[in-house]
Amino acid sequence: MGPPGGGRNPVTPRFLRHFNTITINEFDDLAMITIFRSIMEWHIYSKEFPPEFQDCAVELVAGTMAIYVEATRLLLPTPAKSHYLFNLRDFSRVIQGITLSLPHTAKTPQSMKRLWVHEAFRVYYDRLVDDDDRGLVFGFMRKVVESELKENFDELFITLDFDGDGEVTEDDLRSLMFCDFSNVNDNQRSYIEVKDIGELGVVVEGHLEEYNTMNKKTMNLVMFRFAIEHVSRIARIIKHPRSHALLVGVGGSGRQSLTRLAAHMADYDQFQVEITKSYGSYEWREDLKNILRKVTTSDVHGVFLFTDTQIKQESFLEDISNLLNSGEVPNLYPADERADLCEKMRLLDRQKEKSKQTDGSPVALFNMFIQRCRDQLHIVLAMSPIGDAFRNRLRKFPSLVNCCTIDWFQTWPDDALHAVATRFLSEVELSDHIRVGCIDMCQEFHQTTRLLSEKFKAELDRFNYVTPTSYLELIRTFQSLLEIKRKEVTIAKSRYEVGLDKLKDAQSQVSQMQKQLNDLQPQLLQASQEVDTIMLQIEKDSAEVAIVERQVKADEAAANRQAEAAGAIKDECDASLAEAMPIFNAAVAALNTLTPADITIVKTMKNPPYMIKLTVEAVCVLKGIKPDRTTDNATGKKTDDYWKPALRMLADAKFLESLVLFDKDNVNPAIMKSIRSTYVSNPDFDPDKVKVASTACEGLCRWILAIEKYDVVAKIVAPKKVALKEAEQQVAKALAEVEKKRVVLRQVQAELAKLEDVLETNKKKKIVLEAEVDLCSQKLDRAEKLIGGLGGEQSRWRNAAADLGKTYVNLTGDVLISSGIVAYLGAFTSNFRHEQMHHWVSATKEKGIPCSEEFSLIATLGDPVNIRRWNIFGLPTDSFSVDNGIILSNAGRWPLMIDPQSQANKFIRNMEKSAGLRVTKFSDSDYVRTLDNCIQMGIPVLLENIGEELDPILESVLLKQTFKQGGTLCIKLGDSTIEYSLDFRLYFTTKLRNPHYYPEVAVKVTLLNFMITPEGLEDQLLGIAVAKERPELEDERNALIVAGAENKALLKSVEDKILQVLSSSQGNILEDEMAIKILSSSKMLANEITVKQAVAEETEKKINTARMGYTPIAIHCKVLFFTIVDLANIDPMYQYSLVWFINLFLLSIDKAEKSADLSERLLSLRRHFTYSLYCNICRSLFEKDKLLFSFLLCVNILKQNNEVDEEEWRFLLTGGVGLDNPFPNPSTWLPVQSWNELCRLDELTHFKGIRTSFEPLMDGWKIFYDSLEPHRTPLPGQFKTKLGMLQRMIVLRVFRPDKIIPAVTEFVVDQLGKRYIDPPPFDLAGSFGDSNALSPLIFVLSPGADPTAALLRFADDMRFGYGKFDSLSLGQGQGPIAQRMIEKGVREGTWVMLQNCHLAPSWMPTLERICEELVPEKMHPDFRMWLTSYPSNAFPVAILQNGIKMTNEPPKGLRFNLLRSYLMDPISDDEFFTGVRNQKSWTKLLFGLCFFHALIQERRKFGAIGWNIPYEFNETDLRISVRQLSMILNQYEEVQFAALKYLTGECNYGGRVTDDWDRRTLRTILKKFYCTDIIENPNYKFDESGIYFAPPVGPYESYIDYIKELPFSPHPNIFGMHANVDITKDQWETRQMFNNVLLTQAKTSSGMGASADHIVYDVAADILKKLPANFDTAVALLRYPTSYKQSMNTVLVQEMGRFNKLLHTVRSSLQNVRKAIKGQVVMSVELEEVVVSILKGMIPKMWMKKSYPSLKPLGSYVNDFIVRLKFLQDWFDQGAPATFWISGFFFTQAFLTGVQQNYARKHIIPIDLLTFDYEVMEAKEYKTAPGDGAYVRGLFLDGARWDQSQKVLAESLPKILYDPLPPIWLKPCKRSELPEKPIYTAPVYKTSDRRGVLSTTGHSTNFVIAMLLSSNKPEEHWIARGVALLCQLDN
Repeated sequence: MGPPGGGRNPVTPRFLRHFNTITINEFDDLAMITIFRSIMEWHIYSKEFPPEFQDCAVELVAGTMAIYVEATRLLLPTPAKSHYLFNLRDFSRVIQGITLSLPHTAKTPQSMKRLWVHEAFRVYYDRLVDDDDRGLVFGFMRKVVESELKENFDELFITLDFDGDGEVTEDDLRSLMFCDFSNVNDNQRSYIEVKDIGELGVVVEGHLEEYNTMNKKTMNLVMFRFAIEHVSRIARIIKHPRSHALLVGVGGSGRQSLTRLAAHMADYDQFQVEITKSYGSYEWREDLKNILRKVTTSDVHGVFLFTDTQIKQESFLEDISNLLNSGEVPNLYPADERADLCEKMRLLDRQKEKSKQTDGSPVALFNMFIQRCRDQLHIVLAMSPIGDAFRNRLRKFPSLVNCCTIDWFQTWPDDALHAVATRFLSEVELSDHIRVGCIDMCQEFHQTTRLLSEKFKAELDRFNYVTPTSYLELIRTFQSLLEIKRKEVTIAKSRYEVGLDKLKDAQSQVSQMQKQLNDLQPQLLQASQEVDTIMLQIEKDSAEVAIVERQVKADEAAANRQAEAAGAIKDECDASLAEAMPIFNAAVAALNTLTPADITIVKTMKNPPYMIKLTVEAVCVLKGIKPDRTTDNATGKKTDDYWKPALRMLADAKFLESLVLFDKDNVNPAIMKSIRSTYVSNPDFDPDKVKVASTACEGLCRWILAIEKYDVVAKIVAPKKVALKEAEQQVAKALAEVEKKRVVLRQVQAELAKLEDVLETNKKKKIVLEAEVDLCSQKLDRAEKLIGGLGGEQSRWRNAAADLGKTYVNLTGDVLISSGIVAYLGAFTSNFRHEQMHHWVSATKEKGIPCSEEFSLIATLGDPVNIRRWNIFGLPTDSFSVDNGIILSNAGRWPLMIDPQSQANKFIRNMEKSAGLRVTKFSDSDYVRTLDNCIQMGIPVLLENIGEELDPILESVLLKQTFKQGGTLCIKLGDSTIEYSLDFRLYFTTKLRNPHYYPEVAVKVTLLNFMITPEGLEDQLLGIAVAKERPELEDERNALIVAGAENKALLKSVEDKILQVLSSSQGNILEDEMAIKILSSSKMLANEITVKQAVAEETEKKINTARMGYTPIAIHCKVLFFTIVDLANIDPMYQYSLVWFINLFLLSIDKAEKSADLSERLLSLRRHFTYSLYCNICRSLFEKDKLLFSFLLCVNILKQNNEVDEEEWRFLLTGGVGLDNPFPNPSTWLPVQSWNELCRLDELTHFKGIRTSFEPLMDGWKIFYDSLEPHRTPLPGQFKTKLGMLQRMIVLRVFRPDKIIPAVTEFVVDQLGKRYIDPPPFDLAGSFGDSNALSPLIFVLSPGADPTAALLRFADDMRFGYGKFDSLSLGQGQGPIAQRMIEKGVREGTWVMLQNCHLAPSWMPTLERICEELVPEKMHPDFRMWLTSYPSNAFPVAILQNGIKMTNEPPKGLRFNLLRSYLMDPISDDEFFTGVRNQKSWTKLLFGLCFFHALIQERRKFGAIGWNIPYEFNETDLRISVRQLSMILNQYEEVQFAALKYLTGECNYGGRVTDDWDRRTLRTILKKFYCTDIIENPNYKFDESGIYFAPPVGPYESYIDYIKELPFSPHPNIFGMHANVDITKDQWETRQMFNNVLLTQAKTSSGMGASADHIVYDVAADILKKLPANFDTAVALLRYPTSYKQSMNTVLVQEMGRFNKLLHTVRSSLQNVRKAIKGQVVMSVELEEVVVSILKGMIPKMWMKKSYPSLKPLGSYVNDFIVRLKFLQDWFDQGAPATFWISGFFFTQAFLTGVQQNYARKHIIPIDLLTFDYEVMEAKEYKTAPGDGAYVRGLFLDGARWDQSQKVLAESLPKILYDPLPPIWLKPCKRSELPEKPIYTAPVYKTSDRRGVLSTTGHSTNFVIAMLLSSNKPEEHWIARGVALLCQLDN
C-alpha cells in the first residue's frame, strides 16, 4: 500500500497493530540510473547497434533522470492539475519508448536522441494543461539536451526549423513525430521518425477511408495536423506492451474517433460497451466478461474504449482501476465460468513450447488468463475535465494516472481552427481575399462565443460549451447554405432577367412579323399544286410493285418447307447423341478429378496389380499404342506387354489432356471391336473393382467404358448426318433463288419510296408554310397579350433583379454570420444573441467581407411565406422566436429546445401534425418502439420533458450514423438494424428553466433557447385580450392572416410560375401558346389577388389600430408574467406555466367590470387581473415571500413605465460595490458599514452631495437614525422633498436597514393598495374549486405545517371521507403502492393523498409520467390527487406548473396567525363555538389560547432569543388544546387551570419542547393567558400598550372583526421582548428579502480579481504566521503538577492539551492546503472543504470537529483563537490570573468544577453539596484573586443590560443588542446557605445560537451554567425577554 494522500486514507493504529510494518523507500537516483542504464546497454548490445551508440545509454538515462526530477519538483498536482503525478512508471515509459529503436531506424546516435526527446515529450508534455507548463518543460528539455546529451538542441532538430531562423521553437517541435504506420510498405511496422507530415496525413486518411468502408458507423473526420498529432500519440500508447491511455478533453474534441482510428491502424479489435436506459452492474460485468474472453482467446490485441459518460455507477471505475492495476476484476467469474475459461487457456497452453507451458493447474491456467488480459488488452479512458468529477475520480482511483499515459486534448489551437477552415473553404467558390476573411471570421466566431459563454455563466448562471463540433457545424452549415442561397438567388435573378429579355424580345418582333405574313401567302399556293401532281404518279407505280411482291412471297414459302424437313433430321441426330453424352461427360469429369500425383502413383509401381495393368492396357489399345513383345519366363512364348509403353504414355505431361481432347467420333472400328471383345466383356473391367487397386485407374476405366457407349450411338447417328447434309444443301440452293427475286423487288420499292419522299417533303413544306402563317398571326396576337399583361412588371422586375444582384454579392457575409448564429447562438437568450450578432457583423465588415448594411437572420435565411405559416402554427411573432424557427429548420443536428413555457412544444405539435407527429417521453415504456417505427416510416417524433441526460440508445440517431445495407439506407438503434427514412425528423423539448447540458450532450444536438420573450408574450396576450373583448375583430384578423398568408403564398407561386414559364420556355416565347395562356391566366389571378390583398391590408390596418387600443393591458400582463417566472429562482416550487397564466387572464376578462369606455374597461381589467394573480400566487408562496412578491410586482410595473432608475434599484438591493473608503466617518454613532454605503450612495445622480451635507446636517440625520419609525420620519435638508419613495428607501437602507420591511409595506400600499399586503388566508375549498381531475393539488410544506387534518376534515365535508380517501407517506418501496392507489382513484373517483414527495425523488419521474398519461375520457371526474412536499429540485416541474399549489404554514404576523386560528376547524364551526356551557370563560380562554398559539409561533422569528430551538408548533397542537379546553369547561363548574396548564403546557405544546430553558419560557407565557384575570378582570391587557386583550363575550364574527383591527406589525412588547430584538430580526429579514430579490434579477458580470487559489494561499499563510507554537504540556505539567490543593493546575494542563489538538488541526490543514495548491500533496475532500470555507470566510468543518463552539466568521475566529492561546500562555508564564477569562476556556465546566473543588478541599465539604453564588463586581481590573472562588470576565448580556449603579438587571439601551457584563465573583457555597434575594436565573451559553447537543462528557456543547443575577423585576419579565449570558459574540 502507498502512503496516505492521492486518494489513500490514513490507516488507523487500531488496524496497523495487527501487522508488521515494512517501509519500502523510493529508489535513490544512483539505483535508478544503474537499473535503467543496464536496460539501455542490454538494448544497444542485443539489437547490435554500432559502438558509437555506447555513450547513448549513459546520456539518455541521465537525461531521463533530470527530466523526472524536475517534473516531480515543478509540475505539482494542484487542484486544477490533479493529474500532475509522476512516478517510476513514467521514467520507465521513456526508456521503453527508446527500446523500440532498431539499428536500421536509428542509424546515428543523434537519431536515438531525437527519439528520446519525442518519448520524454509524450510522457511529460502531453498531459500538461496550460502554455506556462508546456513552456517550462520545453525550456528544461533544451537545457537537458545541451547538458546531459551533449548536443546543440537547434542543430539536433535543424530539420524542424521551418522558418529557418536557426532556432527551434516549441511550435516547431510539434512536428517531431515517431510512429509505426507512416511507411505502408513496412510489414514489420518499425517505429520511425516522420519526415513529412503531409505524407503522413495522406496515409492516415487512407486508413480512415479503409475504416469507413469496413464499418457501418463511418467517421467524417478532418485529418489536420492537430488530429494527426493525437492519433499518433494514441497509436504510440497502444503499441507499447501493457499500456493504457487516459484522454482528457471536452465532448466533441475527437477522443473517441481518434482512438477508433488508431486501433484500426494497429489492426486491434475495438470494444465499447453499449449503455442503455436499464444498464447496471450486472450488464457491466457481463460486458467485461465478454471483452476479456474475446481478447484472451486469440492473439489479436484489443482496445477497450470507455468514456466518462458511460459511468452509470462509480463502481464501474473500481473495476477499471483493478484491470489497469492487475489485469483482473476480483470475483468477476463464478466457478463454472472460471472453469470454462481455464479449459480455453489449457488449449492455448498446449500450443506453446513444452518449456513454456504451465503445470496445468486451475490456478496456473487462470494466472495465464490474467497475464493474457494484461498483455493483450489496452484500456483507453476518455474523460472530460469539466466539473469536479474528474478530479474526484483521480483522487479515488490513483491508477487512472499511474497506469495510464495521459493525453490532454487542449482547446483547438489557432492553427487547427485555421487548418480546418482552410481545408473546407478551399472547396467553396470565393475570391482569395474573401476566403482569407471568412477563415479568420470562423476563428473569430469560435473564440468570441467562448468568451460569450463565460459571460453567460457569470450573468445568468447558464452553461454553454463551445466545442470543435460546433466549429465543424459552422463550416458545414456555411458551405451548404451558401451553395443553396447562391443557387436560389441565381435562379431568381436569372428568372427576372430572362423574363425581361422575353418581354423586350416580344416588343421588337411585332413589325417583323407583319411583313413576314405578307411574304408567305404566294409560297403557300405554289406548294399546294406541286403536291397534287406527285400524288397521281405514285398511284400508278404502286400497282406494279404489288405484282412482284406476290411472286417473291410464294418462293419464300417453298424454301421454308425444305428447311423444316432438314431441321427434323437434325433433331433426330441430337436426340440419339443425348443418350451417350451424359455418360461421356461423367467420364471426362472423372478424368478432371485426377491429378498428376495420382498418375505418378501408378507410374511408380514396379509390379502393378492385374486390375491396373488391364486398365492401362485398354487405354493403350484405344489410343493405338503398340505393345512390347516380351518372352514369358514360365512358358518361353512371346507375349504382348503393354506395361512399359503404358509407363511411357503415363509419363507424358499432357497425358490427361490428351484423354480429354480424344477424337471420340472417329475411332478405328477394329480398335473398338478389340476393346469390346477383350476388355468391356471382361467382368474384372469394372470401375468399382478397379477403384480398389487405384483411384486413378478407376477414372481411366470409366472413360474407356464411356467411349465405348458413345461409339455405339455414333454409329447409329452417322447415316443420319449424311442425310442431313444433303437436305441442308438443297435448302441453301432454294434460298439463293429467292434472294435474286428479292433484289428485283427492292429496286422497284426504292423507286416508289423516292416518289413518296418527294411527296412528303412537299406536304411538309406546305404544312410549314401554313403553320408559319398561322403562327405569325398567333404571335402577333400573343405579343399584344404579353406586352399588355406583363409590361407593367418590367420596372419592378428590373429593380428585383438589381436587388438580387446586390444580395448575391452580400450573400457571403450574410450566410457566414447566419451560419455562426445557427452553429453557436441557439442556446443564448435574446440579449446575448443580439449583442454577439452586432459584434460579428461589424467584424465581418472590417474584414472586407461583403454583407448587408442591416443584417438580419430573417432576411438572409427566412422565407416570409414559411414564417407566416409558422406564426399560424403557434410560433411567437417576435424576431427572437422567428430566429429560433430559422435555426431549427437550418441546423444540421436535431434540435433540443429549452422550453419551460411549452411554446416550442405547441409549435412543433401544430407544425408536424399533418405529418402524423408522434409525441413520446423517455419515461414511456414503449418510446424506443415508437422511435423505431417512426424512423422506418419517416414520421416526425417529439421527445418531450427530457432531463439533463439523453438515453445512450439515441447516439446513432443523434449522430445520423446511417449506412447502406443491401442498397437500403439503414441505421442501428440499440441492437437492431432498421431502415432509415430521409423524411424522419426528431425534436426534443425540456421544461427545465436552466438545464446544464454537458458538452457530451450539447455536441450531438442543436440547443435552442425557446424561453418566451417579452415581445412574443405581449403579442400573444394582445391577441387573447382582443379575441375575448372584440371576438369579431380577432376572428376577422385571424381570417385575414390566414387568407393573407394564403394570398401571399399564392401570389408568390403565381409570380414564380410566370417567371418559371418565361425562363423555361425555349427560344421565342411568342411561339409557345401554352406559356402565353398560363401567363395570361396567371397575371389575371395575380391582379385579382393583389386587389384582394390591398383590401385585406387596409382592413388589417384598421383592425390593428383597434387592437392597439388593448396594448396597455398586454404590456401590463407581460410584466406580471415575467415577475412570476423569476420567482422560481427563489424556490424551486414557485413554478407557473404560461397556460395557467393565460387561463387566469381569460377568467379575469370574464369577471372584470365591463365598460363601454375602453380606458375604463382596461383599468378595471388591469386591477382585477393583478389582484387575482396576486391571490393565486400568494396561496402558493411561503409567508416570507408574499411581501417580496408584492414589492417585485410594484417595482417591475414601475420599471415598465421607466419610473425606476436601474442604478438606484441595484444600490437598494446591494448597497453598491464595496471598495476602500478614503473618507473618514465624522460621527461616532453611525456604524462603519452605513458610512461606507453613504459614501458610495454619493456617486448616484439623485444623491449627489449627500456625503458632504452629512456633517452640516448631522443633528437631523441623528434624529432620523434614532427614530422609532424612521420610514415615516422626514429626511433633513434638501432630501426632505427631493426624493421619491423608492429613493427614500435607499437612504433608509443606508441608515436603518432594520426598517426596510415596514417601508416596503408602505411603498406597496402606496403603489398598489392595502390589499396587496394582506394576502388571503388559506382557503382549501377555494383551491379545490379551481381544480379538476387532471390537476394535482400540491401542499408545499414548511416547518410546522401539517395540512393533513384540514384536508381530512374537508374530505369529510365533501363526502370523501373514510373509504373514498387513500393516504400514503412516500418513501423507499412505496412507489408501486402509490401507483395502485392512483389507478384505483382514477377508476373509482376517490381522493388520493401522497405525502412527503421530497422523500421519494427517484419515484418523481414515475409520478410525472402518471400525471401526464391521465386523460379526461378515461378517468372519473371526482378523482383528485393531493400531494405534499417540502421544496425540492426533484419535484417534477410539469406537475408544479399544471397543479394547484398551496402553502399551509402558520401565517406571518400575530394578526394573521390569530385570524387563521379562528378560521380553522373546529373554532370556525358555529355549533362547536357556541356549544360550550360557560361562554364567558370559554370565549376568553379560547382567545387566550389562540393568542398563546400565535405568540409562541411568532417568537420563532426572533431566533435564539425567542426559542433556543425553533419548534414546529402546529395546528394539531392548537386543535387538541381547544378540544380539551371545551371538554374541561363542559365537565367542571370551576375552571381547572392546573389541568389546563399541564395538558397544554406540558403535553400538547410542551411535548415538543426538548430544552429545559424553553420549557420554562413556554410555561411562563402560558401563565399569562391561562389565569383568572383574563376571565374576571375586564381591564386585563396582554401588554403595556393596551391594544391586545381578550375581547368581551360576543358572537363569532365579533372576534374576527377585532382581530382584523389589530396592528399589522406588532411591537415586541406583546412577546415580552425588548424593542431591540426587532433590530436583529428586521435586519435579517431585510437581508433575506434583498438576497431573494437579487435572485430574480440578472447578474452583472464583474472583472475577475485574484484567483481563488491565490486568495486561499495568502489567507492560509497569514493565519499560519499568526499561530504560536504548540504548548509543551510536559513542561507545563512539571511547572504546574497535579495538586490536591490547586485544581487549577490540572485545568491549565488539560486546556493546553485540548488547544494543542485544535492548533495541530488548524496548522496541519492550512499547511496541507498550501501544499495542495502548490501540488505538493493531493487535494483531498477534507482539504477542499477547508478551501471552500476560507473563500466563504467561514470556519472549516475540519476545525469545528476539534474546536470549541463558535459562530464567528473566519477572521474573527482566528483572532479569538489566538487571544485564547495567549490567555493560556500568559497563565503559564505569569501564574494563574486574578480574573479568569471564562470565555477563553475550551471546556468551561472543568474550570467551574476546579473552582468548587479548591473550595471543597480547603473547607473539607463534600463537593456535591456546593453551588455558586454570584456577585457582579465593579467594572475594573482586579490585581489579586479572591480568597475563595474566582473572578471571571468576558460575559455578555443578551436581552438586557447590567445597571452598574443599581447593581441589578435593567432594560437594554436602544440599538445596543449585547451589554458586556463587569467581572463576576463566583462564590462557592453550600446550597442550603444560598441567600434568598430577588434574582433572575440566567443561563450561560458559549454562543448566541444557545442550542447544543449532549457531548460524551454528559455536558451540553453550548450551555455552561445558570448564573443568578440580581433583579428588581419579577423573573417572568426576564424569562419572556429571553435574557441569557453569552461567552462570546458572533462578530
